[in-house]
Amino acid sequence: MNSHATGEARALLDLVSTVSGEHILSGQHNTPRELSLYSDEAARITDSYPALWGQDFGFSENGDMDGINFRQDVIDEAMKQHAAGSKITLMWHAVRPTEDEPVTFLDSICNGMLPQAEWDDLLTEGTDIHARWIRQVDVIAALLTQLRDADIPVLWRPYHEMNGSWFWWGGREGARGYVALYRQLYERFVSVHHLDNLIWVWNANAPRADAAAYAGFYPGHDVVDILAADVYANDYRQSHHDELVGLADGRPIALGEVGVLPTPEILESQRQWAWFMTWTTFLSQENDADEVRRLFASPRVLHRGELGQ
Repeated sequence: MNSHATGEARALLDLVSTVSGEHILSGQHNTPRELSLYSDEAARITDSYPALWGQDFGFSENGDMDGINFRQDVIDEAMKQHAAGSKITLMWHAVRPTEDEPVTFLDSICNGMLPQAEWDDLLTEGTDIHARWIRQVDVIAALLTQLRDADIPVLWRPYHEMNGSWFWWGGREGARGYVALYRQLYERFVSVHHLDNLIWVWNANAPRADAAAYAGFYPGHDVVDILAADVYANDYRQSHHDELVGLADGRPIALGEVGVLPTPEILESQRQWAWFMTWTTFLSQENDADEVRRLFASPRVLHRGELGQ
């Protein structure tokens, strides 16, 4: 962990580490415009509020569900959720460093890998693309600084699903690939902005036909606190869990995003997942309410107010 990490960040990482193997934290992701709508929906369905509240900093035009005009609202809501006992996890679907916000998801963020020349410039100080990247990430750093100054720790999971090639930051293995970008962001946030409230969550996609094995994209134990995988299409393979446990080498692992929720039976055989987080509307669109209630009622699943701190 960052040697200057705040006491609150250390306590949250200790909590996640203690939970891992014994229990699993419930979680729900929300969209910037909707703030806590889907977390509230999970509570209505199950009578238990999810332990983790997830949000995104957005990328799209004002008023859209991912609109960048809602960023301060997200920070304000995170403070309210933290005060109520939720643990905060944040992410950012970052715009290509060759473009300005706002953008659409498919035409920019999820439009495949950057050309090699642009990637090289992104990692090279003094280039126009690198300077643009700094301006973009500094906007997000200023928002996270508000949470640092309020003593709120954040499970921060940047540049997720990098072992696929659908996002502009993905698909590049090796030291000058994704690893270099992740470490570049870590250095700017920790050494320049002193965001010592962040717990760094490296969040891959579960390996499958269009997503490579985890190891080629792993940036190293010195800059990762928790390892996570995204699992969609109800594809909870034991090998995906076990491979991540091996790579983690004692660090906690988590389900960063899910569509169809895991069953209590899956969690019995894949015991190291420390949390799951359902993706926005998938809570009701992909899951049967009775199955959601059954999972939330499992004695292994912990919710807000049941965490002991």
